[in-house]
Formats: sequence, structure tokens, C-alpha cells
Amino acid sequence: MSCADKFPVRSSSLSSSSSKFVANTFTKPLLGPLNPRCVCPPLTCFRLKTPPLPTKVYSFTNQKKKNTNYESALDSALETLESSNDVDDALDSFYEYLSARDITVILREQRNWKRVVTVFKWFTSHEDYVHNVIHYNVVLRALVRGQQWDQLRLCWIQMANNDVLPTSHTYGMLIDCYGKAGLAKEALLWIKHMRMRGFFPNEVIMCSVVTVLKDVREFDRADRFYKNWCRGNVDLDDLDFDSSTLNTKGSNSSLPLSFKQFLSTELFKTGGGIRDSNYMMSLDMDIEPQKPQLSITYNALIDLYGKAERLKDAGDVFADMMKSGVAVNISTFNTMIFISGTHGNLVEAEALLVKMEERGISPDTRTYNIFLSLYANVGNMDAALFYYRRIREAGLFPDVVTYRALLGMLCAENMVQAVESVIDDMEKSSGSVDEHSLPGIVKMYINKGDLDKANDLLQKFQMNREPSSLICAAIIDVFGENGFWAEAETMFYRPRHMARQARDILEFNAMIKAYGKAELYDNAVFLFEEMKNQGICFIPSTYNSLIQMLSGADLVDQARDLTVEMQEMGFKPHCQTFSAVIASYIRLGQLSDAIDVYKEMLETGVKPNEVVYGSLINGFAEHGTLDEALHYFNLMKESGFSANLIVLSTLLKSYTKDGDLEGINSIYQQMQNMEGGLDIVAWNSMITTFAELGLVSQARRTFENLKKAGLANSTSYEITMVLYKDIGMFKEAIKLAEDMKMSGLLRECHSYNKVMLCYATDSQFQECGKLLHEMVSKKILPNKETLHVLFTILKKGRFPKEAVEQLESCFKKGEPYALQATYASLYSLLGMHAFALESVQTFIESEHEYPESAAAYNVAICVYVSAGYVAKALNIHMKMRDKHVKPDIVTHIFLVGCYGKAGMVEGVKKIHSLLEYGEVERSVSLYRAIKVAYRLCHRYVRMRFKFDSEEDSEAESEYFDAESEYFDAESGSETEYYSYSD
Repeated sequence: MSCADKFPVRSSSLSSSSSKFVANTFTKPLLGPLNPRCVCPPLTCFRLKTPPLPTKVYSFTNQKKKNTNYESALDSALETLESSNDVDDALDSFYEYLSARDITVILREQRNWKRVVTVFKWFTSHEDYVHNVIHYNVVLRALVRGQQWDQLRLCWIQMANNDVLPTSHTYGMLIDCYGKAGLAKEALLWIKHMRMRGFFPNEVIMCSVVTVLKDVREFDRADRFYKNWCRGNVDLDDLDFDSSTLNTKGSNSSLPLSFKQFLSTELFKTGGGIRDSNYMMSLDMDIEPQKPQLSITYNALIDLYGKAERLKDAGDVFADMMKSGVAVNISTFNTMIFISGTHGNLVEAEALLVKMEERGISPDTRTYNIFLSLYANVGNMDAALFYYRRIREAGLFPDVVTYRALLGMLCAENMVQAVESVIDDMEKSSGSVDEHSLPGIVKMYINKGDLDKANDLLQKFQMNREPSSLICAAIIDVFGENGFWAEAETMFYRPRHMARQARDILEFNAMIKAYGKAELYDNAVFLFEEMKNQGICFIPSTYNSLIQMLSGADLVDQARDLTVEMQEMGFKPHCQTFSAVIASYIRLGQLSDAIDVYKEMLETGVKPNEVVYGSLINGFAEHGTLDEALHYFNLMKESGFSANLIVLSTLLKSYTKDGDLEGINSIYQQMQNMEGGLDIVAWNSMITTFAELGLVSQARRTFENLKKAGLANSTSYEITMVLYKDIGMFKEAIKLAEDMKMSGLLRECHSYNKVMLCYATDSQFQECGKLLHEMVSKKILPNKETLHVLFTILKKGRFPKEAVEQLESCFKKGEPYALQATYASLYSLLGMHAFALESVQTFIESEHEYPESAAAYNVAICVYVSAGYVAKALNIHMKMRDKHVKPDIVTHIFLVGCYGKAGMVEGVKKIHSLLEYGEVERSVSLYRAIKVAYRLCHRYVRMRFKFDSEEDSEAESEYFDAESEYFDAESGSETEYYSYSD
């Protein structure tokens, strides 16, 4: 059956009217009031072209009769429209059978604003079409959502010219749509226009206005608007405020000027005129006090008070809602749970969940998402995972928010396996990783040292879709922050699948920052130049970031040029940018250039902060120009900045260099008079200053006062202890060292070093050994100062000079066993054999990792001999030979001691022979070891040894001062007869 058979054709007059359809734009009508003489109530002042029907207000004329094919006509019209771009051909056959309600449905079903306008124009082109407000509401909604402001203005004017007045629903729709588009000021202009037309906002409109004000964080105004509405009033003046802070989505700048003018001027001239003040007052007087009756209103109020952190008000609204019998829905409970949880009341949030279930309201995915996020934020992983599992148990499905919150939590804890399990779960459900989760997952893999997995994840994601520039910039930043500039570069230069995905300013800025972290400053500058060549619009942060980066690397000339260029582009550098350039010049000693930048800063209108003044003061003070430093110090105070402790400490140093005690006392008084008094850093600085000037009594008194106040820290003790040690007050220094130990202030390497050095200076080596073991047990890594102390103790403790030199050489070569070998040597020297043996085990007793250097074997032989394990020492020597490691002078020194303890006189004689016949180098340490070994073997031996230098003879005298009767220092040789009896 043809379409013509199914739907009989209309009269020829109607047919011809369809040919009049021409509609690329709305016909622009004359402006002006619709009907200034009309004084009808707002809802009845429609001037229809045909009298309204008593049973159907918005219907066509009686020519359109319902028939049995009515419903199929609407369905067929929609179907035909969907598959055709020609509106005339698609609708012409059905026009006769479509009612006003059908037209409303057709308009609502169109896929975009252009289609809505085209279809609407086709209907309005017919002579028998009756204009009505419902159709215009649909069109206006589509235009607002499409942000077609000029079209909306024309449609509004056409609506007025066709005698169609807006209703409360029209205003409510416009306020709601404008608010959702981020146009808060314009949304509020509609409520003003509505009041000028004599309409009082109904509850839905009131709720929309409250939501608009809430979204721009005007919480107090929203509260006042609601309470005034309840009293039957609307204060229009309270809606007048600065719009610069209102539009949350940046739409304010996107509105054409003509549209703004339209809203503020023409809007009030069009559409029925303005009521006089008496009429307005009479309308307001007729409004009785009222209370909201809708769940959506209570939900909006609860959310408003929650975001305003007025928790009591939110609770009162919730209680009032339940008391008033208004239906409490899932949205209400979700909002209350979120408010309670975000303010730390997780117990109350859990109680609300129970109450919710008691009322027969089943939690939805959002409910569980809220709990998951709340527990994730407080670090309760178990509870968060519990609510993730409950989503599935309740027969629900996790959504994007679920996975984003869960992955964010797991990535923050570096839980790789759990993250991969969640990703697998998503893929099984035909989902994929949300792009917002990518930076967190990449960071997790990097933290775990698995860069390959991070790259695999990104490649897999990019195969399916292109991440946004914001996410790409975040990923580049993650790579850059962790030093992976090459990976960041790969992400930056990745192939783009879509033209619209060209690199934007965010990605450029992130890549420049990554180059800066990697100290690839030339690359950063090259990329900056590439931005210029590509015509990318700069933003001030690009310049500020690059200038600060180059200044930090002391590439100050390039930074200076960019500062000038930035100003030529019309941008004003930040105070931090000028400060970075000034600080760079000062570090390089170019004080005159620093002053030039300071003057330029003032000319530009950028006010220097305390950091700028502090840099200048520090620069001049460090370079010995105290007068200039004081000049900028005074300028700083005149600019309203209080002198901080850093600046005062700098001046204190400068006065100390000059030995100006009066200046020191002056600064000291200023520091004491500061609000809150001196902090610990300042106190310690004062002690240091007094110590450097040799003012021992002042330093001591300052330290004692600090100690009495309970403020002394490890630095305070260290400074005073070193002062006592340097002036020979060893007893006092040792007492402070003991106090530090008792007070638990030994927590870092620096403190241990100072205390060990103090004990070493007083020859209390055993205490040094105990402190070293305590330090190692706490896994505090030593530094160069620690090693210096350890080598000093070994030398003072008569450890063989050659052995000490060998250990020092191992450190210079970076031998992996050097540290443990030094520990073992020290413990062995001090008789702490258990600790020495423990240290040796870490580098000598692994069959598969034997070192190839004689030094490690030498230390092991020494430790085993000292501990009485002679057999083990000889075993080490045998392994040394098996590994073809050639013995050196240190080996012979420790090995002859081993032979002596074992009573192996032949072994001692063998090494003695090597020494006498010059087959091993001459050594005082070896000579002494042989002598002691013979004594241990109870043998009479005649020894001759000629020293090669005066230094060696002095060393031997030092080693054997207790046996000086056997030593002829003047002859430089020795002849000894040992007579030992059992």
C-alpha cells in the first residue's frame, strides 16, 4: 500500500502551503513590546490567530481529525525523518495527521539544534500552524544546549512577534539550561525578567536558582533566595553581583557582545512589557508563606549546606524532609552520606547507610562509590575494597567513577598486583582503563621500577583511542619528574590519529619542564622556539617556567633575554621569575646586574617580596658589602615586610665576619623580640656566632638557656661539643656526648660523626666502636665524614699503616666490600670480635662471590686471627692462593701474626727471610709483626733491620715506645736478642 493510500492527501490549499517552506534563518521581526495595552493575567494573554478550542488549547484547526492511523502516523513520521535529510519530503505526507502534541514529540526527538530549527521552521511555514509556547520551549532548550546565542535571540523575538508569551515552564527551562551551561549571570537575568513579567517562581524554578548559585559557590545568596522564597518574596537586588567570578565553565567570555546586550536591554523590552511597582507589590502580597514539597528541592538544599560546610543546616533540612513526609530517595541519602563522610563522620555515614536500607531504599553504585572514595581518602584499603566487592554482591556493576577511585587508591599505595587484577576485571566486562587513571598507573609502575609495563599500558591504550592533551601532559609530567625524559619525549612526539589532537600548550609546558628536570636546557629552549614557529599562543606560565628553570641553572643571560621578550609580548613576569633571575646573578657574583633587574622589576610594577630582598641582602652580605646589605634591609622594612630569621641570620653572619660585636648584639636583640621569639635555628646560629668569635662563656650560657627551655636539639649539642673539643675542654665535650646519647638525639649520620670524633679525640675508641655498631644497626648510611673518623681511629689504634692505606684505596676504587671491610677492621682492632666476624661474613664467606682483590682476604685473615680462629685464617690464605690472588705486604703482616699465634715458627721464619733478602718491600709494620710472632713462638732470634727513612724510624719509635731499650734510634738500625722462657 502506498503512502498516499494509507494517509489520504489534504486539501489543495494545505498542499500548496507546504511549498512555501524556506528556512535557513529565522525571519527577523521588528523589535518592540508585544502588546503594551494587554493587562491580562500572564497565563491568559496569548493572542492566537484562531480562537482556542475549549478542549484542546494547543491544537490545530478542526481540519485535523483523528483517525485510526493516528499513532502510526507519528511513528512513521519519526522513522522517515530519521532516514532522510529532506524535511519537506519526510513530513509532507504526514502533516495533516499530526497534532500539536505530535509536533512536540518530533521536535524533542531531533538529534541536534540544527535539525530542531529546520523541522520547526518547516512547521511554522504552514499557514494553519498555531504557534504555541510548548514548541518554542523545545526549540529554546535545544539552542541553549547548543550555545547558539544569536539563534536564540532571533527565536525569542519571533516568539514575541507571534503573540506567544513565555510561561513559568519557559523561564524554568532557561534558568536550568543556562545554569548547566555555566552562565550563572545570564541565568539570573532570566529570573529578573520573569519577575518583571509578573511571575513568581514556583518550587522547581526556585530549586534551579539555588542550584545555579550553589554551583558558583554563592552559598549565602542561595540560602537567602530560598528563605525569601519561603516567605513569598524575591529580592532581585541580591542577585546583582560581579559576574567575573560566576561563570564556572568559561562561557562568559564565549558569549558574543550582542547577546549580552540583548539579555540586559532588549530582553526587558520584548515580550509583554514591565509591570508597574504597585502591580508587583500586589502580586507579592498575594503569595502566602510556603514550604518546599519536592524531593529534588530538599536534595539541592542538603547539597548546598554540605558544600558550604554548614553541617547542622544540612542535617536540619534532612530531618525536616523526613518529618514533612516528603519522599526521601536514593539521591537524598547519597548526598547526606557524602557530606558526613567528607567531614570525617564516617560512623554517621555508615549509620545513614543502615537507615537507608531500613527504609527499603537499596544502595546504588554511586552509594558504594562514595564509601569507596571516602575510605580510600583516609587510607583504609580494606574498607574501600569491601565496598568495591559489595557492588558486585548487590547485583550492580562498577562504573567509570568506581574504577577511577579504586585505581587511584591502589596506585597511590603501589599495589601493582591489585591494580592489574582490577584492569583484568574491567576488560572481562568489556571495559577499558579510563584515561584519567593513566597518569596514576604509569607513576605506580615507575615507582616499582617497571618502566616497560608503563610503556606497554600506554601503547595498548593508544591503540583504542587518543588520550586528551590534559592527560598526555600529566603523563609527560610523571615521566619528567622521575628523570625519564626520553619516555616523556616519546609521549610528546607520539603519532596523532586525529587532526584535532595537535599538541597544545599544556603538553609543551610539561615537556619543557621534563627537559629542565633532566638539565637538558638546550632542548627546552629549542622546544620553546618550536612553539613560536608553530604559532602556538603562549601563556605567561610558559615564560615564567622557562625563565625560572634557566635561572636555576645559572644560564642567566638566556633567562634575562626571555624576561625582556616576555614583556614585549605584553606579559608581566611573576615576582618569583624576577626573584629567580636576581638570585642567579647573585650566585654568580654579578651584583650590579642583580640591581638592574631589581630596578626593572619596580618599573614594571611588580612589587618585590621578602625573597627578593633576602637574596639582595644575602648577596651583599656574602660579598662583604655590609652597608649595601643594610640598605636593602631597610628598604625591606619600609616596604612593609617584617625581617625574618633567614635575613637576620644572614646579617648576623656578615657582622660575625667583620667581628662587629655591637652589630651582633643588635641583630640578636631583634631576633629575640620577634613574635614567638627565636626559633631553634636562630638559637643555634647564635651559638655558632659566639663560638666563631671565641666568646666561649656567651656560647655556653646561650646553650644552657636553650637546654633549660627544653629546646636544644642535636645541632645545639654538636655545635657546643665541637667548641669544647676545639679549645681542649675534653671532659665537658664528653659529657655533652653522653647527654646526647641519653637524650636520644643520635638519629642521623652527622650527629654520630660528631660524637665519635669527640670520643676519638679523647682516645675512647671502645665507645666509638659501640656507636658505630649502633649506627649500622639503625641502617644509617655513613658519609665521608664517618669514614674520616673511622680511618683516624684505625691509625691512632696502631692498625698497620699499609692496611689503612689499602682500605682507603678500596673506597676510592669503589670496591663493593670496602665499607664492611673497614667495619670489620675497626671491630677487630677494638676487640669486638662478634661484630667483626659478622661483618666479614657479608663479603668473604660466599663461595660464589669471592672478591678478586687481596684487600678483602687480608681483612678476613686479620679478623679470624684476632678472634682466635687460626685455622679459618689459614683456610682463607689457601683460598686466596686457589683464586690466584697474589699476596701483598698487608697479607704478609697479618699472615705472620697468624703463624705466631699458631706457633708455626717455620712460617714466621719464611716471611722473615723474604723481608731480609728483599723479596718483600721493607715495612715497619711487617718488622714489628715478625718480632711479635717470634715472641709468641718463644724463640731466640737475632734480627737486623735498617730503616729507609727518618719517618719510618719515628713510626717504629711510636709503635714500640714501651720497648725503646731495644731500639737504637741514632744508628737507624736495630740488633735484638730475644730470650723468652716458657
